[in-house]
Amino acid sequence: MTQPPAEHRSNSRPTAARGFASDNQASVHPDVLAALAAVNDGHQPAYGDDDVTGRLREVVRRHFGDRAEVFPVFNGTGANVVSLQAMSERWSSVVCPESAHINTDECGASEKIAGLKLITAPTPDGKLTPEQVAAHATGFDNVQRRRPAVVSITQSTELGTVYTARETAAVAAAAHERGLSVHMDGARIANAAASLGLPLRALTTDAGVDVLSFGGTKNGLLLGEAIVVLNPDAVRGVAYLRKSSMQLASKMRYVSAQLLALLDGDLWLRNAAHANAMAGRLAAAARTVPGVEITQAVQANAVFATVPKDVAERLRKRFPFYTWDERTGEVRWVCSFDTTEADVDAFAAALADETSA
Repeated sequence: MTQPPAEHRSNSRPTAARGFASDNQASVHPDVLAALAAVNDGHQPAYGDDDVTGRLREVVRRHFGDRAEVFPVFNGTGANVVSLQAMSERWSSVVCPESAHINTDECGASEKIAGLKLITAPTPDGKLTPEQVAAHATGFDNVQRRRPAVVSITQSTELGTVYTARETAAVAAAAHERGLSVHMDGARIANAAASLGLPLRALTTDAGVDVLSFGGTKNGLLLGEAIVVLNPDAVRGVAYLRKSSMQLASKMRYVSAQLLALLDGDLWLRNAAHANAMAGRLAAAARTVPGVEITQAVQANAVFATVPKDVAERLRKRFPFYTWDERTGEVRWVCSFDTTEADVDAFAAALADETSA
């Protein structure tokens, strides 16, 4: 088939609209692309025996402690499923918030693949409490019920809020007192750490978290997350489960190189802090618009607000974003490492324009 002239090919793809639908829609950070190019030379052992993954193990221990073990995977759902399998039995249940990503946005993967039962608790701000752990971690000796094995929390939460280190420690203590392990879905843990001004270890290892699903894709990576085992005594068979769950990369150096670019320095923090700052800027502007109400504390890189339905429909034609709750008109606006002040200001101006129309 004859190709069109190069000058036509270069302009054939329409420019993607910059919006606030998800940090998954952001670009890849240039340093991450450079890291990929840097390791794209010669041959290296496969399946994680390469030098790059070895270096990643050292860097992860620097962030999370000497006992930490890292298992790079392709995506967040895979990280969560493998982690929860390694922390439980086939007859186990997992206590989590109703809004948890494992419950609402992973197509039942933890239940289908891991065979687990999710026990959910209502959390208006997305954060599980020690009291809810106590109320739902019951029936251990009742053969008619799934036996609770894990408490799973998300940092930052699906509603854009952040657990303090003390709040996480309190949930972990309530879980451990009842013999449950603690899993953290850290798809946006960098945003939480940036928000609180704390190192990653303070929010995880030191707070009693046993296993972390560490997020990279939402913070500038092309693809790749990592299972970080903080307490090796809380898991078994992670390496085998990663393979049987189709999450073991043969050319793992390309996943590890991205995670290394993020963690072997402060790129993880700079990216997250910028995304958070853009969310703060957006929230401040939105608060001045009549008819718009911010519904959750803006503590990371997401803004939740109620907007009249007709306004949301018109605005979405100009900037991509999602409606979170059709019943209430609540929408979600997410900022990324590559969101600019100009992006925020243009969106805020459009919001004001559509609201006054």
